[in-house]
Amino acid sequence: MTVPAVDDAILTLLNVESAYGPIKAIRGVSLNVRRGQIATVLGSNGAGKTTILKTISGIIDPRKGSVEFKGENITAKDPVHIVHRGLVHVPEGREVFPLLSVRDNLLMGAYARADRDAIARDMEAVYGYFPILAERSHQDAGLLSGGQQQMLAISRALMAKPELILLDEPSLGLSPKLTKEIFEIVVRINRERGTTILLVEQNANMALNASDYGYVLENGRIVMEDTCARLREKEDIKEFYLGMKEEGVRAERRWKKKKTWR
Repeated sequence: MTVPAVDDAILTLLNVESAYGPIKAIRGVSLNVRRGQIATVLGSNGAGKTTILKTISGIIDPRKGSVEFKGENITAKDPVHIVHRGLVHVPEGREVFPLLSVRDNLLMGAYARADRDAIARDMEAVYGYFPILAERSHQDAGLLSGGQQQMLAISRALMAKPELILLDEPSLGLSPKLTKEIFEIVVRINRERGTTILLVEQNANMALNASDYGYVLENGRIVMEDTCARLREKEDIKEFYLGMKEEGVRAERRWKKKKTWR
């Protein structure tokens, strides 16, 4: 599938193919992420979602295709260059620095910046999003709970003042309550700061409700794309990703209709 670039796209992938040795993980992936939106990539385990993010951020060099960010071809560029350009990757599994304090983890996110006053203001801003991090600012990050480490990983990314965040499986291993809380903050960050977000998430219901546009990935290929509002209404999305088979949907509608008669 070939997706033409759009005028307001901050990120464009064109026919990207990446592999681990002889195993192709993504095959001819093309997508656009518009500036200021939240876009999501849905897919089962092993579909290639994480590989897309690693290819964008320079962790993996693609075998074919191109990655363009803010009009610059960043294909296979050094990850440090990509971060300096304003693109930050929050990896699956959080990967905080466990022996550093929460505050020092946040400062690591700002390592490429020299504007000390602005760094201090941004640290206060992330504490506003996640007050628990302010309470634990001098505690070793390795002693935080899984949810708190996810909050820290997102906050560390914000300290780099990114224009685009790649967010990989933020709900992994978290309770439904914490997942909901983190997704609410992600949406706030997008709306209040204008930060563009490309989200990979197995919780399709959360991802579709939080995002503006979605891509469905199967066996390394994009097989469907649309606005998230329309994707939520597609029967195959309901069945395979939202766990709503058509008969169950019809039964729910009948029950709701019956309730109105009473």
